[in-house]
Amino acid sequence: MGISGVGPGRVIMLFHFEFVVITDWMECAKLVLRSALERIECRVSLVRVRRLNLTHALFMPIKVGHMDLSHRVVLAPLTRFRAQLTHVPGPYAAIYYAQRASVPGIYTQEQIAGWREVTDTVHEKKSFIFCQLWALGRAAFPRVLAKENNSPLVSASPIPLSTRPTSVPHALTEPEIKTYIANYAAAARKAIEAGFDGVEIHSANGYLIDQFLQEVSNTREDEWGGSIEKRARFAIEIVDAIVREVGAERVGIRLSPWSPFHDMGTSDPMPQFTYLVRQLKKHNLAYLHVVEPRVSGNADVDAPPESTNDLLRQIWCGEDKDSVFISAGGYTRQTAIETAEEKGGMVAFGRLYIPNPDLPIRLMHDLQVATYDRATFYIPGDYTGRGYTDFPGADDVPTGTVPAAKL
Repeated sequence: MGISGVGPGRVIMLFHFEFVVITDWMECAKLVLRSALERIECRVSLVRVRRLNLTHALFMPIKVGHMDLSHRVVLAPLTRFRAQLTHVPGPYAAIYYAQRASVPGIYTQEQIAGWREVTDTVHEKKSFIFCQLWALGRAAFPRVLAKENNSPLVSASPIPLSTRPTSVPHALTEPEIKTYIANYAAAARKAIEAGFDGVEIHSANGYLIDQFLQEVSNTREDEWGGSIEKRARFAIEIVDAIVREVGAERVGIRLSPWSPFHDMGTSDPMPQFTYLVRQLKKHNLAYLHVVEPRVSGNADVDAPPESTNDLLRQIWCGEDKDSVFISAGGYTRQTAIETAEEKGGMVAFGRLYIPNPDLPIRLMHDLQVATYDRATFYIPGDYTGRGYTDFPGADDVPTGTVPAAKL
């Protein structure tokens, strides 16, 4: 995977009683579904429960691929920049994921061994964990690529990011595209070898697969561009290759139809994305993970009312209650409960999960949640655990001092 730059984009953990985590190859800390039902009895004695209602759909069991989860709260993929220079998970990675079960690159044996420590820790808590596979394409930093065997900046077409107009990416050739597809499959195999229960394909936020998918970044006129069907081909062939390698029940995919992050987006993305989702539906994947239009990267944005993922949800789920749809982006406790009740599926939290490693417990019991500090989101080279593993759980708060959540 080193040649193609494909690595664990994020980690998704699914715990026996419902918890998911995702990691990314730059640091890996993404989609985490945390299960807590088995711990409710001991926790109830430590916190004040106010209008407790565990009958909400958000806290009901759900089956995802080959995994049975006990609730529907997901930790969304989160880039944290805590991996070592060799792309091996940092010393606090296992603790970080274990805390959220109640790290980057996966092409060397050293990285596989490092991730094995993380996955073993998660499995000890009777939880599951997926690894998100992520290739950056033109969004990569040239100075970083220069250190990685002088790897080239690549994309679907030679269109640079507006923030780096002089960094023109190399348009991948047909043989190079085939190499990337093979490398995705190899990365998936290595993820399973490292103990992950499955993989999530990162096809969102303006990274390589998204660059092929959208016409704003793909101006090709060959078999990989020029029409809706051809722009979707790269994503579909990657899915095909990974499914052949590890099985459909171990594969999920993430999309962001409305995000302008990394110069992406069109006035109407639905024709492209409805076609893609219809094709993906044929593969019987574990889940479809979609970012809401109110989020771009790690920032909140104003989304017009006509911007909605409801059509994608309808195509994916239809009348099939076994089709899992994960929705991510700017949720509060109340909106998450409402979404699960009215639309079904699962709800992913990102930024809010950072200072609240036991977020499912807090949501279940309507407890106060800690606020996040953006200054600690990305601290490259910091191996102290600051802003990473130093957040207290609800168990650590004296009895009777935790007010109802103000989410």
